[in-house]
Amino acid sequence: MKYSRRDFVKTIPFGALIPTSLMWTVAESADSYKPSFQSNIELKNIDQVYEDAIVIDGIVITRNWNEGSDKALASSGYTGFNASLDSGSLQRALKSLSEWHKRIMKNPDRFICATSAEDFIRAKKENKVAVMMGFQNTTMIEKSFDNLDILYQAGTRWIQLTYNQRNLVGDGCTERTNAGLSDYGIELVERMNELGIIIDLSHCGQQTTDDGIKFSKTGASINHSMCEALHRNHPRAKTDQQIRAMADKGGVIGIICLGYMIGPNLGTETTLDTYIDHIVHAVKVGGIDHVGLAADYAIQGLEAQGATRENWYVPRLTRFKPSYKVQWPPWIPELEPPDRYRNVARKLDQRGFSTGEIEKILGLNWLRYFREVLKP
Repeated sequence: MKYSRRDFVKTIPFGALIPTSLMWTVAESADSYKPSFQSNIELKNIDQVYEDAIVIDGIVITRNWNEGSDKALASSGYTGFNASLDSGSLQRALKSLSEWHKRIMKNPDRFICATSAEDFIRAKKENKVAVMMGFQNTTMIEKSFDNLDILYQAGTRWIQLTYNQRNLVGDGCTERTNAGLSDYGIELVERMNELGIIIDLSHCGQQTTDDGIKFSKTGASINHSMCEALHRNHPRAKTDQQIRAMADKGGVIGIICLGYMIGPNLGTETTLDTYIDHIVHAVKVGGIDHVGLAADYAIQGLEAQGATRENWYVPRLTRFKPSYKVQWPPWIPELEPPDRYRNVARKLDQRGFSTGEIEKILGLNWLRYFREVLKP
């Protein structure tokens, strides 16, 4: 397995009995969270590894959050997640932020508003869930950096530069053209860097993705995507060159759980193993420190939230271009339950990933990235 220059834990010889926590202390003494378990040589039950791990989801869709969402979150094993909020306008964005702040304030025993890596560490220690708020578009900023500053002060810590279509910042992944970032887009990236807002490139066009990586002074994230090498000609996929360039600057790619984005034939050729194949490929290309996980749907899963062919699939046939290759049903069954990443951890263990590597993919890579990009 390929390791990048940012490796925290070096490979240890078979039979070594050095605890992972000790190696972490040596490799990254500034970290305040240290895994307490050992390598796969003395592997605990993988389910216990999952329970002990920091688990971070790169994106959860939080529209229509309800009691079912709360119940699902309680059984998920999540330490935290990036909450995708309404980016339709500045007013709607601020309303979404306010709603989450109110929810967190009313439930201090369950939630922490996350604006730093340390908030995720605290959430793990206190058995709570850290919620980091952000948006999948820059439309609500319009052309005012004052609006960006307002959103930051209101708790925003990640923003995707474009959705599928072109906006003032650049071209999205299904836009007919491939123009990349505008001059204004480059200025916006610079201001986001200054504030400490994560730059997400998940839905960006090919050139916009390249530009976002290039012009960001800190590592950009691709918080919910997949590998173009394994799912060819899908506009949402990222090339090996892009994954490698992102990793070289310290970024993280979250492998998306939506089944139809993982492969073309759900239920037959596209399975949980196909999902793991994307993780394995991303690790080979970008390194073990630069791959994470991302659902891109409700915490309780699509089916449990009430997605049907009529209300989910049919509308997307007109909302998205044919290149999106939308399928029904859109999910991989093992990734539907709230504790979906427990199934991922089990598969990674079966594929030969070490305990330390599984920890990184489950959440420590996101944690490291947050520490590097977010302002204290």
